[in-house]
Amino acid sequence: MNTPANTHDDGSATAATTEKQKEIQQQQDMKEKGKPKKEEKKAVQTAQEQPAPPLPDQHLQKPGVETDMELQPRFLAQTYKGSQKLKGMVALITGGDSGIGRAVAVLFAREGADVAIVYLSPEEKPDAEKTQMHVNEEGQQCMLIQGDVKDPVFCKKAVEDVVKKFRKINILVNNAAFQEHAGSLLDLTEERFDETMKTNIYGYFHMAKAVLPLLKKGDCIINTGSTTGLNGSKELLDYSATKGAIHAFTKSLALNLLDKGIRVNAVAPGPVWTPLNPADKTSEDIKEFGKNTDMHRPAQPEELSPAYVFLAAPCCSSYISGVVLPVTGSVG
Repeated sequence: MNTPANTHDDGSATAATTEKQKEIQQQQDMKEKGKPKKEEKKAVQTAQEQPAPPLPDQHLQKPGVETDMELQPRFLAQTYKGSQKLKGMVALITGGDSGIGRAVAVLFAREGADVAIVYLSPEEKPDAEKTQMHVNEEGQQCMLIQGDVKDPVFCKKAVEDVVKKFRKINILVNNAAFQEHAGSLLDLTEERFDETMKTNIYGYFHMAKAVLPLLKKGDCIINTGSTTGLNGSKELLDYSATKGAIHAFTKSLALNLLDKGIRVNAVAPGPVWTPLNPADKTSEDIKEFGKNTDMHRPAQPEELSPAYVFLAAPCCSSYISGVVLPVTGSVG
């Protein structure tokens, strides 16, 4: 009978293995010590240098006035040269006093359009007047209208006032929005949910319905969506829901109006440096705003506005309707 091999280890073999592993560890530790510490990823700049985190730790009171922001958003797009893509057209822009709306108003004017902008409160009038000044400097007229897009009566009256002044409307940009973060679904009251829903989606519905009888072949509607409507946001439950609804509304209305030759599209921005965000986030959180994008910074409004020109101009996008164009600062 074969005798089993002796499996007893006197310690020499395991000791040798342990020593070998320690030696490997020490060698790697020495290599790690020689390596420089991981540097924090820098913001990606692809054209003009834009601000990057850390941003001013400022918290604005709603509705958020751009004039009060320590770091003023960039909206003039000074390297953008107009070529009369919107010559003779009239655009109505809600939330046009500041942020993306202001940047869009300026570029639409640079492309030859007259502009009417809707803003919510008297507190925002200085912002609206600044937008008006810049539109005038582009050689175009700018009409200011104060009111609440939640109110269908106001939306109808605003459209009537624009037609009285300019005789037509060719482009509607639905852009007005309300946003307030919440850590839990339990923090969302029905009143708060209604405010977000009625501003962000009812407002778009009311304004589109008021403008539609005036639109004709070649005219368009552009809605401002959001990356939160594409991917969700754990602290913007109601806001994300409205932006998802806006994307669906855009595609459905595009199908509904296609036979009339009226195009409907949306832009879905990622984080953009506008009054909307410092009027939502805490002063501590706003410092890191946009850092989690692949570009490690928020967009400036002037980086969004050319997308609206592209979707508004028949010479650029006559074969495009029902798209949600993401401008998010992240890949894919």
